[in-house]
Amino acid sequence: MVFARICSHRARAVTVGVLAISMLGFSGTTSTAVSAAEFSYDNPNTQDATGAFAMTTAPGILPALTAAGITFEAISPGTRTTSVTAATTRISLPVVAKTGTANATAGGFKFTNTKTRESISCFIPTIDTRARLIDCKLSTGFNDTVFLIDTIDSREFASNRSIRTSVFTGMSIKVKSAMTAQTLNDTLDTTVFSSSVTFANANLIVTRTAS
Repeated sequence: MVFARICSHRARAVTVGVLAISMLGFSGTTSTAVSAAEFSYDNPNTQDATGAFAMTTAPGILPALTAAGITFEAISPGTRTTSVTAATTRISLPVVAKTGTANATAGGFKFTNTKTRESISCFIPTIDTRARLIDCKLSTGFNDTVFLIDTIDSREFASNRSIRTSVFTGMSIKVKSAMTAQTLNDTLDTTVFSSSVTFANANLIVTRTAS
């Protein structure tokens, strides 16, 4: 295991897109590149895309991380929004490219033990809605899957002659496996990570030019 220690018609398209962006509270930027298993700027099937992926910690997760001395932060250009009232943190990342069902984002997120300063970073996360996996580029330069998408409550697709928008809501995110959870725990010197509970709930919007 590499992960070691470490939205038919034009009106409908516009409606779904605006709704989703409002829901996510984030707008994406444009760039190139990506694939869930291989991050490649040279993949001929890769298309520029815009949109956003927003992941909000599930009930109880942020308090547990805080009690364990673990921070959950965004890597720029991603952003982090914390709600004291709801005791949640939302990481929002811009979508930059699409390869099949794999959607690449920019930035990433990072877990850090505030005492030991040990950390694990997930750079340029790729969200694959068919494989239901979230792939990360690690600080080692290798790629590995850290999270899986357990369920997707809703999928909506809209298009006009040139633009296609896909919206996925109610995505339940979990740590990939017991082994991955153990790796996170060992690396960060904690016991807070588990593959048996929902870590976060997420939404994804992707807009691209129809080919």
